[in-house]
Amino acid sequence: MAEEKTQTTNESWADSIEIRENADASLSDAEIADAKILNQEEIDSLLGYTNDDDDSEEIRNMKTGVRAILNSAMVSYERLPMLEIVFDRLIRLMATSLRNYTQDNVEVSLDSIESMRFGEYIDSLTLPTLLNVFKAEEWDNYGLMSLDSSLIYSMVDVLLGGRRGTAAMRIEGRPYTTIELNIVKEMIQLILSDLSTAFDPITSVNFIFDRLETNPRFATISRLSNAVIVAHLRVDMEDRGGKIDLMIPYATLEPVRELLLQMFMGERFGRDTIWENHLMSQLWDTDVEIQAVLKETSIKIGELSSWKKGSFLPLDITPQEKVHIVCGDVPLLEGSMGRKSDHIVIKVEGKAEKNG
Repeated sequence: MAEEKTQTTNESWADSIEIRENADASLSDAEIADAKILNQEEIDSLLGYTNDDDDSEEIRNMKTGVRAILNSAMVSYERLPMLEIVFDRLIRLMATSLRNYTQDNVEVSLDSIESMRFGEYIDSLTLPTLLNVFKAEEWDNYGLMSLDSSLIYSMVDVLLGGRRGTAAMRIEGRPYTTIELNIVKEMIQLILSDLSTAFDPITSVNFIFDRLETNPRFATISRLSNAVIVAHLRVDMEDRGGKIDLMIPYATLEPVRELLLQMFMGERFGRDTIWENHLMSQLWDTDVEIQAVLKETSIKIGELSSWKKGSFLPLDITPQEKVHIVCGDVPLLEGSMGRKSDHIVIKVEGKAEKNG
């Protein structure tokens, strides 16, 4: 009878375990069913791909997900605050120069300044475009200026008497003519002169025209993986105009990197000029003790211990022997000893040679 009760109890306990396990299994299936499953659009966004049929250029150019992580090195370069001031000065100078050059109302604006790789910048160029390679003489390195076709034809149209109110026409299938290239070359030289002037408050540098190229492969001035800084400028002449890209590699700016890292003009990176000037003025009024050394010789300790009152130390000094003036252990001057009235004087003949 006891065995039957035990068996019944065990069976009921096993049934309860089986029911609980089934409930847990069904709960797990429900949780799995309710779990978030990524669709194709979310997977593409995670990997950094976008739909090619999307009409938004901003969305197509936006880098997200894994692709943004892989390309994060292109935005990790240091910011150069003073360079922004240089470009602000440049657009004001350019506006004045181009107004005088074209005798027309010209407005120049700075769209953006960004850092990227040189290869990425070359790939982003829209053909046809005209590339100018210029050289910074003092820095012994190069930069690149690109002008789009709309700006070139607008400038030619303005200078050769084109009608206002009509957009400049682009004739497809032909290279730039000699007249167009000469006009653009003269405009580029004006811009390079303004760029040199814009750098004057920071450092003296002269940007000179080197060559014109229409093929980006022939305008390679740096490694494709090197960092560059690109300033996007916009030139508007009423209903005409175009874009100018000013590209300067970080290697070109390296000689003046510390100056460009300043937050404002004349920053001294923590140095206090008032304290420096005060310290310098006080140094001129400081009293220092100097000594005139006639002769130095070496003796043994045994000889020193045998000295008595009235002992003599021979120095072998001649009248032509130089006298050294020292401050502490630092030799300063040397000269010859003499007498004036009741005073022993030293005639200074030059600076003393430093030991070692």
